[in-house]
This record gives sequence, C-alpha cells and structure tokens, in this order.
Amino acid sequence: MAIKIDQKIKGYSVVSAEDRVRETAAQDAAQAADRDSNVVQMHEKIERPETLIGTTYKLKTPLFEHALYVTINDIILNAGSEHEHRRPFEIFINSKNMDHFQWIVALTRIMSAVFRKGGDVTFLVEEMKAVFDPRGGYFKAGGVYMPSLVAELGSIVEEHLKSIGMIQDPEMSASQRELIAEKRAAYAAMEAKKKTEVTPLAEKVATAELPPRDELSGHLFPEPRVSDTPRSEDVEVTGDGGVAFPPSAAMCHKCSTKAIVIMDGCATCLNCGYSKCG
Repeated sequence: MAIKIDQKIKGYSVVSAEDRVRETAAQDAAQAADRDSNVVQMHEKIERPETLIGTTYKLKTPLFEHALYVTINDIILNAGSEHEHRRPFEIFINSKNMDHFQWIVALTRIMSAVFRKGGDVTFLVEEMKAVFDPRGGYFKAGGVYMPSLVAELGSIVEEHLKSIGMIQDPEMSASQRELIAEKRAAYAAMEAKKKTEVTPLAEKVATAELPPRDELSGHLFPEPRVSDTPRSEDVEVTGDGGVAFPPSAAMCHKCSTKAIVIMDGCATCLNCGYSKCG
C-alpha cells in the first residue's frame, strides 16, 4: 500500500524487533498497573461486613480454672478474583473467669485495631511471644514451655496466621528430618540396651530367697529397689506429631520442648535435632 508524504521528511528510524518487544512490555506493564489499582488492600476505612468467617481456639492453662476461648474473625478481600486473600479483622476472648476482664478487653481492642489498619500484622506474634510472666511460665500439652499467658495468645495468633497463609511455616529439610530420625533411633536403641541389662538383675532380685522379716533389721536395703509397678515419673511425655519423649528430658532452648537427652556425652534434642556439641 502506497502512502503519499505531503510534508518534508526531517528524519527517520527503523523499528527493530527489540523496539517492538519493549513497546509490548510497556503496554503489559500499564495494563497490570491498571488491574492492580483496582485491588482492594486491607485498611482501617473498610467497613465491617454483616458476616465474617471466624475460628475459635480453646485455651486451657494452669493459671485459670476455666478455659479461655479465643475467636479470630477474618475478612475476604477481592472475593472471586485472582487477588482474593483472607486477612484477620477482629479478635475476641471470652471466659467464665472475669478476674482479668479489663486487660483482656483492652488487648483485644488494640489487636483488632492493628488488624484493621492493614499491612504486615505478623509483628504482633513476636511481640506477644516475648512477654514473660515475672511469676514464671508453665508447660502446655506436649511439653512446650510458655513464658506467660500473653505468649500463648501470641502462639494462637501465629497458628491462625499460618492457617490463612500470612505466615509461611519453614519446613525442615530432608537432611534435618533424617538426622532427627537417626537420633531418635539411636536413643531408642540405647534405652532398649539398658532395659535388657537391668531385666536379668531384676529377675535375680525377685527370685532371691530373703530371710524372714524379723531378721532384716541388719540389712541396709531389705527390700528390692526394682519394682514392676510403673511409677508416676515413668510416664512418657508426648510431643507434637505423637512423638513420645522420655520423662527425664530437659528443656530445649531452641524449640521450647522438653526433648533434650544425653547421648554419647552430649546434650541432644530429639524434637528439632539441636546438639550442644554441634
């Protein structure tokens, strides 16, 4: 097709393939920016919908006779689009125990205000888990140490943020899992060896002919010290995932679980694989 030029040509340039690619990329970026401008982000001006999706967590601690019920309600932003995501909107804590009603209401209102503010609200988890009770903490189910009630509330918020995808839980590598499994197997073998060595001695003591009761006055230990009846300290402590840790295990400062045992003269954690010897 011929085009007639009526004006004087002052300059010209040839459009290359790279120029076409850059022009196409610029157009795509402009379209993406236009789409992103319509994405609704979490901020304090968003009005509360009539219905919210909520999750309630039961919190039973040795500090209170009655349990605490923590409810976190979420709002769905950009529903039905590729930018749909779920964000926490408000939090409530309810209990029959009214001793701490004032500070619990104050805490939940401040947390709800932070949720509605938007942005990165995951910092609340670290701030709450760093609160220590001057009277001392307690152990929750599984042998995990909680330094305070506020810290356990922080762990519940962390669990909820993980469930909605705001916090990504770092998974252990295959080598770490293999190391932990190897440590657990080695400790189980060591305990089994100890039991096989103690059993013959227990049988000898049980079958030994002892003198009558009135003749035991001169004996330092008149009765056998090995008993077949399980004692309270023999009950195993069960950790997360159904893994049982020995009752004599110590607290691991890395994972806050009572899973530290002595293996080959070195303190080793059977839950996270931490070893004092490196």
